Amino acid sequence: MEFSERHKNSLIVGIISDTHGALPPSAINALSCADLIIHAGDIGKPAILDNLQKIAPVFPVKGNMDKGEWTVKLPDTEVINKGGVLLYVLHDASNLDLDPAAAGFSAVISGHTHRPLIEEHDGVLFINPGSAAQPRSNYPPSIVLLRIKDKNLDPRFVSLK
Repeated sequence: MEFSERHKNSLIVGIISDTHGALPPSAINALSCADLIIHAGDIGKPAILDNLQKIAPVFPVKGNMDKGEWTVKLPDTEVINKGGVLLYVLHDASNLDLDPAAAGFSAVISGHTHRPLIEEHDGVLFINPGSAAQPRSNYPPSIVLLRIKDKNLDPRFVSLK
């Protein structure tokens, strides 16, 4: 089953982070199947959110490099309740100040490190899509597509060209 297709009874969440003002066309293409998009911070400029909003509703959080008047309305954290699951979003997972399992979260979504990561701890999925524009440590630019179906989470990395 390809994530590039929408399927009945499932929700596709596009997860992007650390764009730092650049949104590659390959990221736009990869996110085109998303029902909603999470930007896990270090957006860089408001035009990034405007362009993502043309694809699907966007849930952004403020990153440590997001500065200026346009960032005042960006939350530091976001709780998203979709598809019967709770997602907790923040820019830097090292700033997590709650127990996500005890709080009932299915996943914690973050950015900051520019390194892709999908791990499970205590029944909670930790997702970092890496950076769509400025990858580090020889990782390719990437995003994550997360399919939510029947309260099950199926994350997939998408390497951007």
